[in-house]
Amino acid sequence: MLLEGKVAVVTGGTRGIGFEIVRKYLANGAKVVLFGSRQETVDKALAKLHEENPDWEADGMFPKLTDAAEVEKAILAVKEKYGKIDILVNNAGISQSTPLYNYTPEEFDKAIDLNVRALFYAILPTAKIMKEQGGGCILNTSSMVSISGQPAGVAYPASKFAVNGMTLSLARELAKDHIRVNAVAPGVTRTDMVASLPKEMVDRISSTIPLGRPGEPEEVANAFLYLASDMASYVTGEILSVDGACRS
Repeated sequence: MLLEGKVAVVTGGTRGIGFEIVRKYLANGAKVVLFGSRQETVDKALAKLHEENPDWEADGMFPKLTDAAEVEKAILAVKEKYGKIDILVNNAGISQSTPLYNYTPEEFDKAIDLNVRALFYAILPTAKIMKEQGGGCILNTSSMVSISGQPAGVAYPASKFAVNGMTLSLARELAKDHIRVNAVAPGVTRTDMVASLPKEMVDRISSTIPLGRPGEPEEVANAFLYLASDMASYVTGEILSVDGACRS
């Protein structure tokens, strides 16, 4: 039980990698509040978790992550209910592959709003709580494209470069308050989107990965478990790649 007695908030926790992070944390003794985009997706995720293990302490909320006031209200509600927040996982985000000449300012802003501003909105009130309680752990979801870029959809890698910058800077700033800040940069991962692709397309993608296959959500969640646990007590300011050595 690597997270026994810990309280975690996981944004984007209703599906894919986020859902596996929630499962992994619950299985290791944490109490988890997952944030989703809608009531129905939150309820569906919680039902699935409680069916898997009725003893898991999981709860859910659906604040608008691009609204600073809503996010702060939700974070304070978690603190009010559980008395503390030990772990914040900023996993919610969107990807884009729009060619530059087809971009609109609105589409660009949408990626920046959810992938960058929303992180700041969640981190600010949570860090204040963690400082008061003597420490905590903040984890951000980055991406392999924050290292290599990508051939289209410039807002997405730009936002993930920003995530890395925020992670590295806050790790230095918040260390004095015993708050560790790290990020995980997944590569191609077998989420619902990848699983729905034709086999020949998946095979073509896999051929570019040195390990020869996409990652599994659970494998990415393992990195989030390690970084949240006391095994990583001296690890901060790291961008941990989980991509099968695929860098482009």
